[in-house]
Amino acid sequence: MIAGTLALGAAALGYAVGIERRHWILRTAELPVLPPGGRPIRVLHLSDLHMLPGQKSKQRWVAALHELEPDLVVNTGDNLAHPQAVPHVLRAFGPLLDRPGLFIFGSNDYYAPKPKNPARYLMHRGRKKHVHGRKLPWRDLRAAFLERGWTDLTHVRRTVDVAGQTIFAAGLDDPHLHRDRYPEIAGHADPDAVLRLGVTHSPEPRVLDPFAADGYDLVMAGHTHGGQLRIPGIGALVTNCGLDRSRARGASRWGSHMWLHVSAGLGTSPYAPARFACPPEASLLTLVPRAT
Repeated sequence: MIAGTLALGAAALGYAVGIERRHWILRTAELPVLPPGGRPIRVLHLSDLHMLPGQKSKQRWVAALHELEPDLVVNTGDNLAHPQAVPHVLRAFGPLLDRPGLFIFGSNDYYAPKPKNPARYLMHRGRKKHVHGRKLPWRDLRAAFLERGWTDLTHVRRTVDVAGQTIFAAGLDDPHLHRDRYPEIAGHADPDAVLRLGVTHSPEPRVLDPFAADGYDLVMAGHTHGGQLRIPGIGALVTNCGLDRSRARGASRWGSHMWLHVSAGLGTSPYAPARFACPPEASLLTLVPRAT
């Protein structure tokens, strides 16, 4: 009995480390967030690449996403996992950088990951201290994104033309590191825009609530990895933030008006290279008019 249990556990671990974490998938969803009469907008949501220089197959898979021809690319951070990863991230995004794009950064754009006790993720958040690795070259990545025409939404509000329609967008620095300063973008979102979009890395309720109060239609986030290790029939055990486990990935309503979309992301920390029942993903969202 014990031997069978150990063998099953070893097989599950082997699958999680050796197969599923490289089984990239494209998730699709249709979100009714546009006003009546608005034309559909296709948004590619990318998050949490946690790129290492040697991850060639991931780079090729992400680069091929340009064939989807999205109207807008939204990158919700944690691109890096190594000091030399910037050119590899840019190679992965490839032709997507020629499309309209919005981005903010996450904790693993600023600091490299470090080995941690996995039990930390089951602890109450108030008892955890942030453990930073060495600094990463996020400024180089930002400069490259800007040079290609993408918009940095960190603590700014911007109006962007997407597929001939006006989008009003605002973003925050990473709430997971308490770098967010919502007062800098506070105020009602533009009522004349076809879409009012908020962007953040960690989907903390304390930042989602003000986005909803200011009239945003949709907030996009990453960070959770969808739970990374999910139990079939139960789902995510943790979100590594204040978000409830039922919202660890995918779309959900937040309040009476706003939608939230959380990407399960495309990578893992190099010190926790496993996914189970939660394959790495990119998301193609088709934004459509609300029902009248």
